[in-house]
Amino acid sequence: MLIADVERYVSLRQTLGYKLRALSGGLRAFATFAANKGDTHINASTAVEWATKAPSPHSRYIRMRDVVHLARFLRAEDSAHEVPSNPFHAVTRRRLPYIYALREIVQLIEAAGQLRASYPLRRQVYATLLGLIAATGLRISEALDLRFSDLLPDGILKICRTKFGKSRQIPLHPTAAQALDRYLEQRCKLAATDDHVFLSAGDQRISSTTVEYTFRRIRQIAGIAPSRTRPPRIHDMRHSFATRALEQCPTQREAVARHFVALATYLGHADIAHTYWYLEATPELMTGISDAAEAMITGEGR
Repeated sequence: MLIADVERYVSLRQTLGYKLRALSGGLRAFATFAANKGDTHINASTAVEWATKAPSPHSRYIRMRDVVHLARFLRAEDSAHEVPSNPFHAVTRRRLPYIYALREIVQLIEAAGQLRASYPLRRQVYATLLGLIAATGLRISEALDLRFSDLLPDGILKICRTKFGKSRQIPLHPTAAQALDRYLEQRCKLAATDDHVFLSAGDQRISSTTVEYTFRRIRQIAGIAPSRTRPPRIHDMRHSFATRALEQCPTQREAVARHFVALATYLGHADIAHTYWYLEATPELMTGISDAAEAMITGEGR
């Protein structure tokens, strides 16, 4: 019974646009665990027992949080379900981004042009991919998911397969649009049936693991921060884009509101607080804009 309830809960939330890959697997595991104990409804002690088996404090917190949400949903229909409290605490420290200098981005793009040409357009694929991410702040998955049908007239990208299931349109700077057009002229000459913009050696969408592996090689060729314990990542290009955008933000309260909303929309953030995080993560941005943004987000001064 609980397994069927979980499937119904997951299905409902997916219809609302949530992907829920990790959550669905975890709740199915909980339902199986509870069923093996003979439970037909959510039992608080069973939930705590199951969560305790997670390998880390944060994982235990996540397990209980997901079960609590499920329990609230099911209890609205059947009061036999118990809604447990979460005795665990989240211990999360978001990794501080590496903010690339503009010259470093140029070095990375140039280094991509030095990759071994193991398949046609490999160098052009990675040079254009890195340039596009640096110029737009796209998530890696969003860039890799781009198809020809997502390339709209007048240098507009349609981002459909997003992290939070929300579509958005991204206008490209003319220089970025021109660079992408130059790449597309060569890409269209390939006799490939796959319509992804960026292709792997097998003429298919490039996997994220392949991109991460190749980026490490590109970073080595470019000589970017070789002594860092935690080397810069390709995702830090997105952070760098957001940081550069916020550096242009004026300090007037009304202007901050417009700037933050526009940037959050452009980046595809589900919550504007995710955009505000860049101020906390980048000390040099904590100037007058920080106070203005804090007032805007908390609603002070309205």
